[in-house]
Amino acid sequence: MAVQETQRKPRREYRNIHIGELGQYRMPLSAIVSILHRISGMLLFVLLPFILYLLQESIRSEISFAHFQGIASHPFSKLVILALVWGYMHHFCAGIRHLVMDTHVGLDKDSARKTSVAVLVISLAVTFLVALKLFGVF
Repeated sequence: MAVQETQRKPRREYRNIHIGELGQYRMPLSAIVSILHRISGMLLFVLLPFILYLLQESIRSEISFAHFQGIASHPFSKLVILALVWGYMHHFCAGIRHLVMDTHVGLDKDSARKTSVAVLVISLAVTFLVALKLFGVF
């Protein structure tokens, strides 16, 4: 008996990627969300002293609260606050996604893509709502 071999596509070659090749490599959306999760965690950690300073200034006295309002009303401060809101919301939503994935739920390719889209949509939507409030739209 002769075993008939079916034609198979050659298997994909996985190799290490050099830093110069990152622009040519197309990552799946779930990988981008995972990388952004790490970046948002680092952003929150690095800006923690700034956050604590703002909290300290806002609760020290009425005069320091007025000073804090002056700092927080500056457009650059509002952008920093928006970056913190996005970082927190993205890190929170992606953290919940990772916790659910740790229970072996949503590990297939389609579910991972859907949950990564949900993380991006929720974090950006909440950040957009905070931006509207922060810049005085409502």
